[in-house]
Formats: sequence, structure tokens, C-alpha cells
Amino acid sequence: MTLQGLVYKSTGSWYTVLGDDGIMRACRIRGKFKIDRAITSTNPIAVGDRVTLETEDGQEEQAMITGIAERRNYLVRSAPQSRHQKHIVAANLDQSLLIATLRDPRTSLGFIDRFLVSCEAYHIPAVLVFNKTDLLEGEEREELDAMVKLYEGIGYPVLCIAAGKGEGLEPFRALLHDKTSLLTGHSGVGKSTLINCLIPDRDIRVQEVSEWSGKGMHTTTFAEMYDLPFGGRLIDTPGIRELGVIDIKRAELGGYFPDIRALATSCRYNNCTHVNEPGCAVHEGVRSGVLSEERYISYRKIFDSISDIHY
Repeated sequence: MTLQGLVYKSTGSWYTVLGDDGIMRACRIRGKFKIDRAITSTNPIAVGDRVTLETEDGQEEQAMITGIAERRNYLVRSAPQSRHQKHIVAANLDQSLLIATLRDPRTSLGFIDRFLVSCEAYHIPAVLVFNKTDLLEGEEREELDAMVKLYEGIGYPVLCIAAGKGEGLEPFRALLHDKTSLLTGHSGVGKSTLINCLIPDRDIRVQEVSEWSGKGMHTTTFAEMYDLPFGGRLIDTPGIRELGVIDIKRAELGGYFPDIRALATSCRYNNCTHVNEPGCAVHEGVRSGVLSEERYISYRKIFDSISDIHY
């Protein structure tokens, strides 16, 4: 029997797929399909993909994946094993949400900006969600307020929550309603706690931040999608320590910073890289305070990390 389905979980060799007939199946990829697709990513199929299944009589709980539908969009990152290979995080997304924290662990502004660049490059609406805000006082609270002002000023939606105390979750639920949303961030930022608040019967395992390193410990091994009780789907991803930008050329990078893109139209040269060219409006924007110096530093760090060699 041939039918269509939606990938809910990928472990690299097995895929959990919900068929359009309502049956959840454990699936594998037909070998010939792998070759025919000539896929260059480390994972040929990702959570969120629509696929074609072939089932056999007497094997209702298993199937073979024989095809994949064209993706509306997808988000990639550098493969964990090699920064020169790409790994598809998830496909067919309505939005991507970064869960960030200013302590236990700390999410750097550079990490946030790399996330935003990736979303811009793959045409996925991005949302910033600052968690554990109840832990912040004094200078940390002022830093949070400044970051919220910065990113909202650029045009990104920003939410502040305290998932452990259940604070700020109603606007978060409203944001997720009837959408397919990707949830990502460092290990330890509270993604599992947040999902448990949204889907209490899931009881996803939660681990504390490592005392000796101050970094989160992995609680999610593979990307997995959950149905939300109030409508919509949420894709949880393994905690990310580093977020490498891939498949982006140096000449394109400025276009993925909305605040730099707005200034670049006034640069003297159309192909200005905003590094050391004369008459650069971006440099003038930093000097005048129109452009955040921290954002420009992020741009330069990403620019310097790009080799313009693509795989």
C-alpha cells in the first residue's frame, strides 16, 4: 500500500512517521532512494518532511520511505561531525524560536546573531525567547532590557518568560497556536521544562546545568516533533553548543542582517563588504550609534569565519 506521511522523529537510520491514515510507523529509507536523490546533507530526511511510504501486508507498524515531497523551507546547521558538511535541522517550518538565557547557561549575543542569520538565509521567521528571567537582578536585568530593545528595534519578536515558574507562557502559547515551530538553543536553557509546561503528559526528562562547567547537559538526543494540545506542532532539537553558519557567501552576509541591509543601500560601492571600504555607510552607522557595535562585531566574526568554499 502506498500512502503519504509526516516525519515526527529522526534517529539517523530509523524515522517515526505519522501516516495520513493516522497510524504512527517506524520507517527506513529504501537504499535506491538515497542514491537517486544525491543528497549532500548528512541526513537525507528531516523532521517535518512530507514523505511517501510503502507498507507490506502484515507489517502495519513498519514501512519503507520511497520518496520525499518538495520542501517549503528548511533550516540547516554545520554537521556535528564536520563544519564543512550541512545537517538539516527540520523542514517545512512556520517559525523558528531560539530559547536564550543570560545565566545558567549564558547565551552569547554572537550565538543569537548566528541563529538569526541562518533563519534569514532560509526565509524562516525568527523569534527570540529569553527564559529564566526570574533569576536576573541589577546589571543582568539591565542587560536583558537592552537586548530586548535592540532586537525588537531590528524587527524581531521577543518574549521574556520564566518557564520554571510558569510565567509568561500565555503569550508563548498564542505564538505557537496552529503553527509548526522549531525550538532550539543551548542545552540547559530550559527547553525540556518549557515543553513539559506546554504538553504535561509528555514528561520530557530535564537535567540541571553542569556545576563544574556552567553549561547545559544534553537531554534531547534527536530532533522530535510533538502535537500541541491547543493546536500546532513543536519540534524539539538537541542542545546546540555552537551554531556554525553554512552555505552563505561573504558577499551575501550583510543582506541577512536587516539593520546592516538598511544602511548598505547608502554605501559608496554596490559590492561593499563593510570591512574596510571607503564611504561605507555601515561604518558610519556604527560611529553614529545608528547600528549597534555588538551587532557589527557579530557580522565581522561571521564574515571572517566564512571561507566561501561550499560543499
